[in-house]
Amino acid sequence: MTLFHFGNCFALAYFPYFITYKCSGLSEYNAFWRCVQAGATYLFVQLCKMLFLATFFPTWEGGAGAYDFVGEFMKSTVDLADLLGLHLVMSRNAGKGEYKIMVAAMGWATAELVMSRFLPLWVGARGIEFDWKYIQMSFDSNISLVHYIAMAAVVWMFTRYDLPKTFRLPVTVLLALCVYKAFLI
Repeated sequence: MTLFHFGNCFALAYFPYFITYKCSGLSEYNAFWRCVQAGATYLFVQLCKMLFLATFFPTWEGGAGAYDFVGEFMKSTVDLADLLGLHLVMSRNAGKGEYKIMVAAMGWATAELVMSRFLPLWVGARGIEFDWKYIQMSFDSNISLVHYIAMAAVVWMFTRYDLPKTFRLPVTVLLALCVYKAFLI
């Protein structure tokens, strides 16, 4: 029975990525290696963020009910590196905007899925008993895919030189919401 639970969680987490890759037309462009390069860029950016956080923001030893508002805000500001990494991936790919957005988002989201959810699903969902947190983790991976597609689209729109000035502020606000999502929640 636990094998079925693992199979369901695995399918719920990974098949939307496969379906998005196939149905978006990326498979027709032979974009697999471009997505792998985007995933490698994700790994590099995450490593740089970890080194930066470990160097400049050591763990805070506050009181039981204390919350370091400024420290958490500054830690969330480090997520600007994700925007820079997505921009780097999109600038290194030639082609139409839709192609750039999908390659960057699929590579970024798939690398995040594999690095953060594969091991917990493998170890936990094959456990002795059923637990809802693995189903929730699988749903969360689908939300993450949509988030990274939207974030890549907003980064692409922000870097456009022909973006009207009236749209510059809303796009900047959306970028700020993407960066500070974890802080705001």
